[in-house]
Amino acid sequence: MCSGLSPSGLERDPKLHFSASPRLSGQPLSYSSMKSTPITFPNAQGVMLSARIDLPADRKPVHFALFAHCFTCSKDLHAVRNVSRALTGAGFGVLRFDFTGLGHSDGEFSETNFSSNVEDLHAAMDYLKKEHIAPELIIGHSLGGAAAIVAGAEAENIKVVATIAAPGDIGHIKRLFRSDLEKIKTEGHAEVNIGGRPFIIARSFVEDLEKRNLAAILGNLRKPILIAHSPQDTVVGIDNAAVLFQAARHPKSFLSLDGADHLLSDRNDSNYAGRMIAEWSRRYLPMGQPEEELQSDMPVVVHIANEKYTTQILANGHHLTADEPESAGGNNYGPSPYDLLSAALGACTAMTMKMYAERKKWDLQEAYVHLRHGKIHAKDCADCEEGSTGKIDRFERLVELHGNLDDEQRKRLLEIADRCPVHRTLHETVEVVTWLKKEDGTSVA
Repeated sequence: MCSGLSPSGLERDPKLHFSASPRLSGQPLSYSSMKSTPITFPNAQGVMLSARIDLPADRKPVHFALFAHCFTCSKDLHAVRNVSRALTGAGFGVLRFDFTGLGHSDGEFSETNFSSNVEDLHAAMDYLKKEHIAPELIIGHSLGGAAAIVAGAEAENIKVVATIAAPGDIGHIKRLFRSDLEKIKTEGHAEVNIGGRPFIIARSFVEDLEKRNLAAILGNLRKPILIAHSPQDTVVGIDNAAVLFQAARHPKSFLSLDGADHLLSDRNDSNYAGRMIAEWSRRYLPMGQPEEELQSDMPVVVHIANEKYTTQILANGHHLTADEPESAGGNNYGPSPYDLLSAALGACTAMTMKMYAERKKWDLQEAYVHLRHGKIHAKDCADCEEGSTGKIDRFERLVELHGNLDDEQRKRLLEIADRCPVHRTLHETVEVVTWLKKEDGTSVA
């Protein structure tokens, strides 16, 4: 299903009326559907941990990221998935997993502590080193952020660290169950309620929290770090971000998640956090590939999974997203296929006019090409063959030319617009040849 402008809309109003697209109104966008594969791997004690590997469209990530979820969360939290999707949309591979005793991982949470969480992160790194490539980016949410700092400082392969709503000191977590601390110390354990869920907290867990000096670890980190936090976080206050930022060495960055709650429950907040982490990381982990690796007999790869119609595109090394609007059952995370086709026509039109003007040494300073697509009845098409029936596709272009151009030059550039290669392709007889790739890697027509 590829939606376009309502046919009836074009018939009612044949004149061009352009308004700002909703996608250009400042609303945060997410990234694309991703290739997600469930896996398991053992931790240091042999306990099997449940995880997912998320990959970009071509399944060939240049870098891998490791995600450490929050204390009471799992790898399947919407915020975790959204951040991961943003990273795969930027070309990263992502491993997200459940700590021991949480989510779908084996083991007992009551037998874990902060140190065992850090060990689980190292086990995840070992898995990636063996099965894919060693992760270079580590991301942690809440207490997972503290674990990410510690594990990132210990692991040579980690080049950059990002935290979301992380505490300024590891002992901060004790405040979540401070009313039960005395019972934990005297009886050795207690059932506490965190985020509406019961957890068994052992004395060893509390004692382990007191052993780590997060500020000292940050002071010796010597790796780029991004600290993301919401000023409205009521679970881990914004003052924690100030403590982390003050303790860290440069290069360090702060990202305000203004208006977000601790769990980034609003998808716009987690989408925004994911996009910003992806862009920030690329400054330190360039995503460029050797030119020879970008050359391919089929340089465009398109992938769709289980995120409605959200589709991931890799076009000769460049990551894009396509989707359908919510009214058509999609997520509205990107332009529709017809939007992309219109964009291709507009880009080709602008480039062709620019090239011609440069060759003629004309003063074309800027060009804007506005487009929309719809379907009209063939009988309403002035250029269609007589007797045509049914409906045809119709692209409408409004061209703006800015520069010191006379009327003849403007007229000629408008004629040149119709000669752009994409325009010509749309008027030619086009053949699409399709093969089916089988499970063994062979293809059949």
